[in-house]
Amino acid sequence: MRIPKKPPDIWDIGVEGLLAKAAGPEYQALARLCEERYLHWDKLVFIARGQGLEPEPAWAMVKMGRMVRYRELPLRGADRPLRFLSTDGMQRSLMLIDRELAGQIGVGDEQPFSRSDRERFIVRALREEAIASSMLEGAATTRVEARRMLKKGRKPRTRGERMVLNNYRAIQFIREHGSTNLSDEFLLELQGMLTVDTLDDPEQVGRFRTSDDEVAVVDQRDGEVVHTPPDAAELRERLDALYTFANEDDNDATEFIHPVIKACILHFQIGFDHPFCDGNGRTARALFYWFMLRSGYWLFEYLPISRLIYDAPGKYVRAYLYSETDDYDITYFLRYHIAVISRARKQLSAYIARKHAEMRTARTVFSSDAALNHRQRETLLEISRNPDRFFTIDEHRDKHGVIYETARTDLLKLAERGYLVKSREGRKFVFAAGPKLADAMS
Repeated sequence: MRIPKKPPDIWDIGVEGLLAKAAGPEYQALARLCEERYLHWDKLVFIARGQGLEPEPAWAMVKMGRMVRYRELPLRGADRPLRFLSTDGMQRSLMLIDRELAGQIGVGDEQPFSRSDRERFIVRALREEAIASSMLEGAATTRVEARRMLKKGRKPRTRGERMVLNNYRAIQFIREHGSTNLSDEFLLELQGMLTVDTLDDPEQVGRFRTSDDEVAVVDQRDGEVVHTPPDAAELRERLDALYTFANEDDNDATEFIHPVIKACILHFQIGFDHPFCDGNGRTARALFYWFMLRSGYWLFEYLPISRLIYDAPGKYVRAYLYSETDDYDITYFLRYHIAVISRARKQLSAYIARKHAEMRTARTVFSSDAALNHRQRETLLEISRNPDRFFTIDEHRDKHGVIYETARTDLLKLAERGYLVKSREGRKFVFAAGPKLADAMS
């Protein structure tokens, strides 16, 4: 990861002279492009030189426009407060996140998931989040093996699998502690849960760092130091400020900050402060989830955000570096993170739409088959919602209030016609989705 160049200080260069040079239409166009994409100096230089322009005048225009709109935060970088601004693109994305991720899951009055199906889908999403978050930190495992371990509940065989299991348990812990205020106790318990049995030094589990040794963030590919955290002596003051910021009631706050932005800021600050010797990235992402669920965005349980970060980890690191090198303007990090959330939101919406289409297709197929009774149709609809579902004769009998022989006939006839397949589990028959049901759903 190449560290981006720090922007020049426009005051040292002479801002008035720069702005005079930037009066031409070509500089105006470049400045507009820079604002639309919220470009860092590192990118602006490349584009300006490609157009035969001097980058400094365009940067002066951009920077002056940003400076009058910045909001300062009660949290700090190395030598100054964090600051950000909310762009039009961010506002549009936040509006859609509010509308779709804090409301109801479904389209119109239709709900694609039963209560049991919703819980199953949440568990699957949490597994994906645990796996991807661990792999971002270098867990040596595959998604297939990690999924198999979590699904079967077997003990982890490697350190990488242990990281996945720790992440999974930590996310479940977060789901249960949305009302808990952020504190030393909560943060240490979370980090301890994430790192137990995964660190070379077990003494680093569940405690804050007290030394500045060996805490630099290093690019594993070339060994370059990409971030040096603040001195350990500053952690007490920094953590207290973070707790106050996280726990403050929006009704009592002097200035409102959108909850999604606030969650991203918590993520950034933990990553920047690096309060632990290890596990900071995992803790930062877990804390982001905690604040989103605490703020009422319950559909985040369905969104494995780390999987999208893992697909392009360079952009994740670059968002940190752009913010750090440009006077702690964390708008770069916020825009990146909101874009990741928006992609996850679109994927969830597409999944829901696909499930609705499958349900409509299934209803059409099943309703047109005159040989099916209402109990059989309901069984097929339920199993089409959850392909991993299986039924027993006793379960079918109890659900529909019929005698055992009627329930047995219902399921056997579905198996004879290829809608279900019958197998034996112990002394009982179980019925699962068959080839004809798969054809109906395709």
